[in-house]
Amino acid sequence: MTSAVDADADGERRNVSDAAGVAVLGACASWSLVTAAVHDGRPEGVLLAVLAVAAGFAAGRILGVLLPVAGLCAGALAGLTLTVARPRLGPGPETVAPLGHAGATAAVLTLSAGAACCAAWAASVPVVRLGLWLLAAGIAVAGVFVGSTTAVVTCCAVLLCSLAAGRTRRRGPALAALAVAAALVMGLVWAVAGDVLSGGLAESLADRLTPHRVDLWRDALGMSHREAGLGVGPGRFGELSGTAARSTLPDGKPHSAPLQLAAEQGVVGVLLLSAAFCWVLFALWRAPRPTSVVLTAGAALTALAAVAAIGNALSFTAVSVGAGLLAGLATARPLAEEPPAPEARPECDRDLRHDGRPAA
Repeated sequence: MTSAVDADADGERRNVSDAAGVAVLGACASWSLVTAAVHDGRPEGVLLAVLAVAAGFAAGRILGVLLPVAGLCAGALAGLTLTVARPRLGPGPETVAPLGHAGATAAVLTLSAGAACCAAWAASVPVVRLGLWLLAAGIAVAGVFVGSTTAVVTCCAVLLCSLAAGRTRRRGPALAALAVAAALVMGLVWAVAGDVLSGGLAESLADRLTPHRVDLWRDALGMSHREAGLGVGPGRFGELSGTAARSTLPDGKPHSAPLQLAAEQGVVGVLLLSAAFCWVLFALWRAPRPTSVVLTAGAALTALAAVAAIGNALSFTAVSVGAGLLAGLATARPLAEEPPAPEARPECDRDLRHDGRPAA
């Protein structure tokens, strides 16, 4: 009787988070169409990204139900294979890699490392779990061979956060900390674009980010100030940016997801992007999977948000699909109940169940 009540409560929680996701993704697609109609923009890129996330999430939920460990492992291997087979994830001369394809490579490897760590926590056989931890470490090493320092840093960060997640009793505060971390990265990007940092720090960041990228950010911020309500229209940044026009190989993007939406879709676009990320964290908070799996997925998606804030990662369909897939796998309810890691389940907290989620 108790298990039936628990199943009903889990189903109700998933329905709430799924409804919120449909509303947020639908609003993202609708707002892109509105702003495109006003400014004669091109919303195809936004619509494709929304569709990719939704498709990946749906596929992840199905795989997570049927193959809770194998699905995560397959996702990790698919991302690693894609990166090794096509290191730049798309056509283009080598000179565009630092701004575009390098970020996508880092994003895919980060999601792959997160999936491998999630699979390790979900596995019940010690030998399999060890092999999956080694796979996660190998994905971080792969970042060295493809020449992506960002991938090495983010994969190592995900791996460390995953190990810490095994000792975390409550997922709510940890997910809130991830949200704060993503907000801080976004705030730092805004500060660099607005030139509000002190001289030494600003120069150091500009050197690491490259002056060209910073100039693109400043163009985007200027557009967002002039058209704060509706933006300049989806896909129109390249037409209106002086920095992009002077570039030898322009791609028409400011290489920062929040600044691109601020420039092309106004304040509402940025709020919808933030709402989409918060929805993912909300879905993870209410997910029936163990806290170690949930927090590992949250760490990987937060690292992806950081990469997207300073790069062009979300413009690649493989990244959008991978993000949705990992979120779906981490929020699915497997047919067979998973035994969580012993240190991940609190034994004496009577007000919580399922590793820190609110009791029904």
